[in-house]
Amino acid sequence: MHSALFSIGPLTVRAYGLCMALGFMFGWICASRLCKKTGQDGEWLSSFLSWLMVSAVVGARIAYVIEHWKSEFAGNPAAIIRVDQGGLMFYGGLIGAAITLTLYARLIRKPIFAITDLVLAVVPLGHALGRIGCFFHGCCYGRLTQGAWGVHFPKYSPAWYEQLNATPPLITEQATESLAVIPTQLIEAGANLILFAVLFRLYPKAYRNRGRITGIYLIAYATLRFLIEYLRGDPRYAVGPFSIGQTISIGLILGGLLICFRNRFRPENPTVPQA
Repeated sequence: MHSALFSIGPLTVRAYGLCMALGFMFGWICASRLCKKTGQDGEWLSSFLSWLMVSAVVGARIAYVIEHWKSEFAGNPAAIIRVDQGGLMFYGGLIGAAITLTLYARLIRKPIFAITDLVLAVVPLGHALGRIGCFFHGCCYGRLTQGAWGVHFPKYSPAWYEQLNATPPLITEQATESLAVIPTQLIEAGANLILFAVLFRLYPKAYRNRGRITGIYLIAYATLRFLIEYLRGDPRYAVGPFSIGQTISIGLILGGLLICFRNRFRPENPTVPQA
């Protein structure tokens, strides 16, 4: 795994930043295709996704810094702004994006679910690419394993540092790589790609019933995340018997069920929504 891909003068192109940029780009392309396929006006997408990207990155970074303050940032606050080196919490980004989406929907006077259905139909694709970036950087790694699927991250990677600073230490400073861990980044990336394929195919049939795609996404991804949290080996905040990620997942599952229950007894819109 290599975090830094190549350098152009003083500029270093890192895998995490590149994957994140590709995620937003392909998400925009796929959302535009869905608009054309369903006869909707997608002119608003470019400006909206620009604001959404900024708010998602800021929210994801704030959440990650809060969760990893003691282990990564207390002794080096300047590292907070180094987003290109990895370190984003998806649920923080989801909250930041949700705030921007709500304000934007009010500004352009469009139903919130008409926007969230379109956005969440393609979010899993961007998320999958982001997790591949996590794998290259070495963050969001899994628990120790002796299985054949275990991955050894290189010296100075997040997994290497955590194992060196464990009590008692699991490796010495002379170790050239970490002990084998579960590649949770790739597991989540694969699951997100499957979720994207399902929602992208389902959207043209379900978009008239506003909220259906949103509800399905919330239930599906939150369930996936809840289970993967049991495999994670990086530092996690605990909320009772669960991690912070699992606690948020439970809330999203309940929210998704509520949305689906609402739509179960609501007839589909007879007109095509312009969003």
